[in-house]
Amino acid sequence: MKTSEIRQKFLDFFASKGHQVVASSSLVPGNDPTLLFTNAGMNQFKDVFLGFDKRPYKRATTSQKCVRAGGKHNDLENVGYTARHHTFFEMLGNFSFGDYFKRDAIHFAWEFLTSPAWLGLPKDKLMVTVYASDDEAFDIWAAEIGVPVERIVRIGDNKGAPYASDNFWQMGDTGPCGPCTEIFYDHGDHIWGGPPGSPEEDGDRFIEIWNCVFMQFNRDESGTMNPLPKPSVDTGMGLERISAVMQHVHANYEIDLFASLLRAAARETGVEFGMDIPSLKVIADHIRACSFLIADGVMPSNDGRGYVLRRIIRRAIRHGYKLGQKGLFFYRLVADLVAEMGDAFPELRARQTLIEDTLRQEEQRFAETLEHGMALLDEALAGGKTRLDGATLFKLYDTFGFPVDLTADICREREVEADVDGFEREMNAQRERARAASSFKMTGNVEYSGEDTVFHGYERTSIDAKVLALYKGSEPVQSLARGDEGIVVLDHSVFYAEGGGQAGDIGEISASAGIDALFDVVDTQKIQAAVFGHKGRLAQGALKVGDSVAATIDLHRRQASARNHSATHLLHAALRHVLGNHVAQKGSLVNAERTRFDFAHDEAVTAGQLAEIERMVNHVVAANYDVSATLMPYDDAIRSGAMALFGEKYGDEVRVLRMGDFSTELCGGTHVRRTGDIGLFKIVAESGVAAGVRRIEAVTGEGAIARIQAQDALLRQAAELLKAQQGDEVLARIQGLQDTVKSLDKELARLKGQLASHAGDSLAESAVEVSGIRVLAAEIDGADAGALRETLDKLKDKLQPCAVVLASRAGGKVSLVAGVSADATSRIKAGELVNSVAQQVGGKGGGRADMAQAGGTQPENLTQALAGVAAWVAARL
Repeated sequence: MKTSEIRQKFLDFFASKGHQVVASSSLVPGNDPTLLFTNAGMNQFKDVFLGFDKRPYKRATTSQKCVRAGGKHNDLENVGYTARHHTFFEMLGNFSFGDYFKRDAIHFAWEFLTSPAWLGLPKDKLMVTVYASDDEAFDIWAAEIGVPVERIVRIGDNKGAPYASDNFWQMGDTGPCGPCTEIFYDHGDHIWGGPPGSPEEDGDRFIEIWNCVFMQFNRDESGTMNPLPKPSVDTGMGLERISAVMQHVHANYEIDLFASLLRAAARETGVEFGMDIPSLKVIADHIRACSFLIADGVMPSNDGRGYVLRRIIRRAIRHGYKLGQKGLFFYRLVADLVAEMGDAFPELRARQTLIEDTLRQEEQRFAETLEHGMALLDEALAGGKTRLDGATLFKLYDTFGFPVDLTADICREREVEADVDGFEREMNAQRERARAASSFKMTGNVEYSGEDTVFHGYERTSIDAKVLALYKGSEPVQSLARGDEGIVVLDHSVFYAEGGGQAGDIGEISASAGIDALFDVVDTQKIQAAVFGHKGRLAQGALKVGDSVAATIDLHRRQASARNHSATHLLHAALRHVLGNHVAQKGSLVNAERTRFDFAHDEAVTAGQLAEIERMVNHVVAANYDVSATLMPYDDAIRSGAMALFGEKYGDEVRVLRMGDFSTELCGGTHVRRTGDIGLFKIVAESGVAAGVRRIEAVTGEGAIARIQAQDALLRQAAELLKAQQGDEVLARIQGLQDTVKSLDKELARLKGQLASHAGDSLAESAVEVSGIRVLAAEIDGADAGALRETLDKLKDKLQPCAVVLASRAGGKVSLVAGVSADATSRIKAGELVNSVAQQVGGKGGGRADMAQAGGTQPENLTQALAGVAAWVAARL
């Protein structure tokens, strides 16, 4: 039975039992900062089990994609060397949210596994475990299912503490928990290993294929197990494991899905296919993890999830290198993966091009340093060394981009200990150097304990307030005097504090009740999550803690910021429409002058695409859609279609911003009331800012009008200079000038060639013979690098065998070129020759044996350096 058939049978079985088939959630967990990646089927139902969320169904079933390659759950180093470890895997699961419990869960599992209508496994090949004190589960297995008691194993607290057991599940030290029962498959006595609970349980004979968790208690801080009012069920069965059982193979890598990927890996690395080659297993496993992560919006980077992805990619590339493949290969496996899994997971097929482009670019980047890094590693491990020092580990990481666990993986293969502690010392030393060299200084780093600031800025522009605290620098004070710079904390404020990419508001705080005080606010920042610090300077009077004041924003700048912020949401939606759903925000800056938006995309956005994005945003602006903001629970917001920004943290209640039916996102910023208030949207720049990250800068409203007016003025000036009418005639005149310049460049090149020929003829007479080689060192006034090279070629043809050095100086710098005729390179190397001269004029250089170039910054030493060339050649002959 094929893997795809088993997946579908599982979902069909539980659908027939009244379960809602729920699509796999993203590998990037939604609003769960405790998880790096989705690593279990229950992750998307976590809040349902905790009682924080309700679904319209009480039974669910899924085939959940999971990754265990970072954080607490990390199987990366075992992949390729064991029969069942993966970075990516699928977990088949069925769940009950206060509906059925132990009896139904056990009956469902047994029926699916053993019924001829479903998987039809032989019952005598299965055995089960239960928690030692779970008599209810034991009796169901023995009395109702009919499993012989000798094949039911009670597992107690085998991990050193009460309830610390392989058969007792806990979400944490406190919270929902309960016993579990597991089903094992016996692969046969020809494989070493004993049943669960025995000394040989770590063997591969008895393999767990199903786990039923019965959440029936809530463990409090005292350790007391309080019964849950609605006990629930969470089960899991690894698709790869059950496929191995159904296909009568022992290792997961022998199933049909992996056999196809292993053959593809062998094809692309140029090795003969074999199931026992660990590197092929690594590559076949890693193409799944990498492709699914990219499809879910993760892009390679140097931190967080992106760094884990980069580690997996580089590990796969290194194993290809180990097999002898030093060219690009990894990205070519994506098509094979899509053929295998694209039907079950359409996002793979939809984003195939993005995945291939991302992996190819990562391969290109790493291939440039892999060979050099491996050479350094081989040198460091030469002579049978059994330990790799931390300094070399750090150099491989810092210079060649080798993640430390990749180097440790290589060391493990060679039975060498990696000094990871030494690496951490080197890493910490670099961090200290970076901190010492940094000129960045935190401002407003103040400690505060008191009331929160209540924000009224969505609906008002001015408000009466009371001064809760004052700071001069970072020190709390009771009052500020005229000219003091400081921070004011208010109980109520209309000033937006910087957040979500939007800059803080500016304005003024003026004292009332006859006190002549005016505080100019130049920025607003959050001191704490709900405490706003108004930073600025007291322009007049005095200000004390407890004073009653009026806080008023600069309305013109607020409106400009609101236009830019609302346009950013429209830009994000338009990017996804034009470039694809892989586009995800990677950063933004919104202020009164412009919007700057960084997003995941692997190539430059074309002029045509930019024009379409701009047109689309302005179409929505002209449609004058209503802009509405609604507060609702986070999960309700996500289910309503709102987009949560990648990497942002949200509270239980979120603000959902809708602009017609074009954009729905979570956002706490300030916005226009209707899209028409944006006025006009104009893109001013597109660029790359990091690997896989692009940036668009744009202006709106008055800023966009000013930009267009400036462009019109430039066009008019260009037309006047060209003596042309604006429009097509300007372009025609420019094209004519370009044609003229090209013609002149050709003529200049011809004249330089003649000059080089004449110079070569005259300079050749100055050559001297040194041990059978004609040596020439000369300076050519006014020659650029191209003229030097052309003259060199003429002289090499004329003087061979020869060694020639030519130089010129301009702008306080020296240009050097050296050449050695082919019949002399066995004795003299042009790179060494030019470098000897360059060092005397404050520079360095190098190149091939027959031609090399260099430069220098000490032209005053050039004459003497050239005079020594003949002696340098003589010393080497």
